[in-house]
Amino acid sequence: MNVQPFPSHDRTETPPALKLPYVLGTADIHLDHELRGRLAAQGYPHQALGRMETLALQLARIQRPADQEFDQLRFDQPQLLVFAGDHGIADEGVSRFEQDVTAQRVTDILRGNAPVNHLARLHGHDLTVIDAGLARPLELDDRSLRQVPLLVRKIGFATRNMVLGPAMSSQQTIAALKAGMDVVTHLPGNVVAIGEVGVGNSACAALLLSRLCGVPLADACGGTLGQADDLEAAQRQHKLEKLFAAATRHRKAVTPMAALAAFGGFEIAMMAGAMLQAASERRIVVVDGFVAAAAALVARGMHPDVTDYLIFSHRSAEAGHRLLLIHLQAQPLMDLDLKVGQGVGTLLAWPLLRSAAALLQR
Repeated sequence: MNVQPFPSHDRTETPPALKLPYVLGTADIHLDHELRGRLAAQGYPHQALGRMETLALQLARIQRPADQEFDQLRFDQPQLLVFAGDHGIADEGVSRFEQDVTAQRVTDILRGNAPVNHLARLHGHDLTVIDAGLARPLELDDRSLRQVPLLVRKIGFATRNMVLGPAMSSQQTIAALKAGMDVVTHLPGNVVAIGEVGVGNSACAALLLSRLCGVPLADACGGTLGQADDLEAAQRQHKLEKLFAAATRHRKAVTPMAALAAFGGFEIAMMAGAMLQAASERRIVVVDGFVAAAAALVARGMHPDVTDYLIFSHRSAEAGHRLLLIHLQAQPLMDLDLKVGQGVGTLLAWPLLRSAAALLQR
């Protein structure tokens, strides 16, 4: 595969109205050397723990105390944020689901009935849903029925149809990024897991991957691995035609901010802002699937050092997700062919983080 380099970081691309939080890189060769000795087991091959060693070292670098000796990993009050938003491009029929499904899935989470609720309880995560831009009010008027907190940080009632114009204005894009930063600022704990809900947001992710990484749109919009029936092939072709139309209309949107405004969503921008803020506070950031990884791509474009703090939990069934992880030079912890977002992958990967902490305590 011909992998094109990611555009270089240029502070001049950042709008004056958006002040990015300062993110400090975590590279520390002395700490790595010390902890490799702790992880090594006498009588076993070099790096016998494989990628578990890589994970343990990344977590330790994130939590290394300034000018102090590293002791052990601590996971305090882990948070799971599920950002929800609707997309105008859904009007073009790019998803097999109607736009109303976004609100239905959010309602399921708020009532405690979604898969993510059971996993959050199992793994001790505080779960919060953020309404970044749902198209319609939720049918859950009685707050006593809510099992999960809802933060309403709505930028608008769904983004615009990107086939006809930019998904977001520059002001909306900045507002969404700031809202994501603000949400994290008010969270306790030192771990933030990030997921999403939004019909049509895989189309946004495919366009961001194509534009920011130079991946052919047909590859970025590869659909679900293993699909073969004629109906799904026809749906994929229709989706691809609409995304080509959007890409052509916004062919000058080549910087991370411009691409985010043209092709992104309110929840994608908020996730990018949340990642930047969490990294600036030296929190561990666990990233879910394809759409959350697209937000990470945008965040990296704004500040490359943010990737030091990102743990990519899994590789989903979306073909574009595999390509996106390659361009991010990221090794996901799992590959389970997941086709659900909502942060489910971050929770399934959580035992691996706990295992890495246990190995460093030996």
